[in-house]
Amino acid sequence: MQVHTLRCFGATANAGNPALVIEDDQSNPDARQSFAREHNTTCVWIDPPQEDGTAAIVDFYYPHTRSPLCLHATLAAAARLFARPGANPPLTVKTAMHGQPLVLTREGEHLFVRLSPQPAPQPALTPELPARLLGIPTAAIVAAPQVASIGSPKLLVQVRDPATLHALTPDLEAITQWGKENGVNGLYAYAGDADAQVFEGRNFNHLDPRLEDSATGVAAGALTFLLGRGLTVRQGRATGHDCLIRTRMEDGSVLVGGCIETI
Repeated sequence: MQVHTLRCFGATANAGNPALVIEDDQSNPDARQSFAREHNTTCVWIDPPQEDGTAAIVDFYYPHTRSPLCLHATLAAAARLFARPGANPPLTVKTAMHGQPLVLTREGEHLFVRLSPQPAPQPALTPELPARLLGIPTAAIVAAPQVASIGSPKLLVQVRDPATLHALTPDLEAITQWGKENGVNGLYAYAGDADAQVFEGRNFNHLDPRLEDSATGVAAGALTFLLGRGLTVRQGRATGHDCLIRTRMEDGSVLVGGCIETI
């Protein structure tokens, strides 16, 4: 087993969202879940491909659950795959849970994942529900909440301003329960300037507030698809890790990327 530690989407050196990349290990899902729980970090296993034209299978685990998709861990895996002899972009990998194809590319110092928007559940939503889940007045929500997905459905909720965003008191148990009942993997609250295409976000997908994401690529990608244009998304202020996610739309696909740093 080879274990590599990387930081992803860092806006500066020594920032970013951490992930462990595991190679040369054929452990079963239960053992992988235990490993992620023990290390209290997002983990991705790079497994051998099962068909021609695919570079690898990627299998994602948070400390509390296996995940169908995690983009910061995908970029960490991309960094390791591009480090292999003869591995040149673009490379296509597939996710272990759903077989979703992910195309990995490099543009200068940035790595990107290209992927297609995915069908998402559309539960009945009013501003009152996310307001209750986030612990804010309904009037603090400034756009109709919607669910969108590029592989991991997110409830996207725009709040009034960054001050509101960083004063949130989310009910993490209620968010988790609502997500399980509706097939949604967490709530992403965001604020910013739609005209400038610059936003700041926070993702709530863990029962433990200490495990709040420093960067959530799947949410930034879902927001890109929802708004139909490329974005700059900042995240990590609440966790002390300054992250910057860059996205764009291209021929109906969503590209999500940023800087990767090996620790």
